[in-house]
Amino acid sequence: MNESGSQNWLLLRGLGRQSAHWGEFIPQMQRAFPLAQIYTLDLPGSGRLSQQTSPNRIEAIVDFVRQHALEQGMLETPPNLLGLSLGGMVAWQWMQQYPNDMGSGVLINSSFASLSPFYQRLRWQNIGTICRLLGSQQIIERELGIVKLISNRSEVEQTQIAQNWAEIDRQQPMLMTTLFRQLQAAACYRPQNAAPCAPVLLLNSVGDRLVSPACSDSIQQHWRLPLKRHPSAGHDLPLDAGDWVTEQLQLWIKERRNNSDL
Repeated sequence: MNESGSQNWLLLRGLGRQSAHWGEFIPQMQRAFPLAQIYTLDLPGSGRLSQQTSPNRIEAIVDFVRQHALEQGMLETPPNLLGLSLGGMVAWQWMQQYPNDMGSGVLINSSFASLSPFYQRLRWQNIGTICRLLGSQQIIERELGIVKLISNRSEVEQTQIAQNWAEIDRQQPMLMTTLFRQLQAAACYRPQNAAPCAPVLLLNSVGDRLVSPACSDSIQQHWRLPLKRHPSAGHDLPLDAGDWVTEQLQLWIKERRNNSDL
């Protein structure tokens, strides 16, 4: 990979979220990789694609987002693909399905049905809260509940984030059918046993209260992949510890370059 091309990044968000939810993580990535193009893609049914019908299979979601990436020239130089949670499942499948598209992949707090039981992939203690939030018609109440579930930042910060996210929802609301189809795709995802050809880094949060950190451990153990753990962040690791994430990415790319020079 060349110096500039190897630094390009393509980011995929998770369940019920859209590219606007990356927030301050995008400028953090740009500061960490000043020569890079930082691309974001919405999953079908979210954000700029909120009127699209979401497939209920990860493989079909991959085909959808890949077509958009091709149309927008994002794959002219193979980027590094970073996926959070559901986005991590899409990233893994993308690298398996189209091995020449990506230079590398990073999965953050992701999980696979073939490796982890359902009660680790979605902690049972949160099921009642999630059902209540999904049924709420109050946007601020719903978004604050989501923030409290996936972030370990201070209460004041959570309130401000919830207000920002409520405005995102007002501008580009997600249909409930999209959320359930995304849930179905995530719940059933069982990837092929062979790991992607591209290098993969795992990042997870010890303080994740939505998805058990054991899910990342299972992926790491099954394919012997590098795994870096943040000691206190919540499920939305880029939100809680964006600078730590970019530091891990820089170190990982530097290590790979050094090894390739040996």
